[in-house]
Amino acid sequence: MERKEFLQSLLAFSTVGTLSSFKNFTDTLPTQSKRMPVLFTSHGSPMDIPLSKDERPFWNALYHLGTDLQKKYEVKAALVVSAHWCSRGTFVNISPEQKQIYDYYGFPKHYYDPKYQAKGAPEIAKEVTKIIPTINETTEWGLDHGAWPMLMHLFPDANIPVFQMSISYYESPQYHYELGKQLKSLREKGVLIIGSGSLIHNLQIIGQKMSTGDMTPFGWEPEYDAWIKKQIDDRNVANVINYETSHKLGKMAAPTPDHFVPVLYSLGLMDTKDELNYFYEGKPNLPAFSERSFIFS
Repeated sequence: MERKEFLQSLLAFSTVGTLSSFKNFTDTLPTQSKRMPVLFTSHGSPMDIPLSKDERPFWNALYHLGTDLQKKYEVKAALVVSAHWCSRGTFVNISPEQKQIYDYYGFPKHYYDPKYQAKGAPEIAKEVTKIIPTINETTEWGLDHGAWPMLMHLFPDANIPVFQMSISYYESPQYHYELGKQLKSLREKGVLIIGSGSLIHNLQIIGQKMSTGDMTPFGWEPEYDAWIKKQIDDRNVANVINYETSHKLGKMAAPTPDHFVPVLYSLGLMDTKDELNYFYEGKPNLPAFSERSFIFS
């Protein structure tokens, strides 16, 4: 299915209301003594999927991060807000078995060979709808390529249950940030929440450039990358929320919301006492793209 057709199909979903109607429920997950960190990560390009962690520095960084996380924390489940599950309204996947979705097209056969068979976490996923009742439960999704290629290196043994929450495509950036804030209590319950997207992602101009065989950057990417890093460093959340107008390159860097708004969930989940670390800052192998990734802990 082409992206345009996919987005058109989203209109079948019903609107679920606004954050102003959210109510907090007492959840049943026991509180842990150690609060879980929050991640924002790139999920890489589909072109990188067949490459090993020894071939891709970004995959290697995820592998070492996952090893460290499992040593330091009791990770009960991972919740991924993926750029590749967009819907009308917000949904959470409560399936006990997670279907692996190869939502990229036209690649050689071996790009569809990798298998990642993590279990779901239905009881923990249902806690999301107890915290925010206007989020809908569904079994209609699985793990898309905004989730499993990244998870395949973060947790290569598929030993951490995982589930996704969708991005309500037509909501404002403020909506996504506030929704992240509402889920902050899950950090106390052993849930690792991961925003998976890209701080720079302009698919249209990437395609135009790559069609000529040119994989070099356009030249403006470092300026925007340095600016967005400073906003995150300074916890200048307002500028990140208003990314379309707070910098002259905002609309060039993120012409559609899908890959950018996962960072707003991660920022919403941030606590003022959290330490910020960038676990990957390497140069991407695509123009108009970013793999800058960080952790709040």
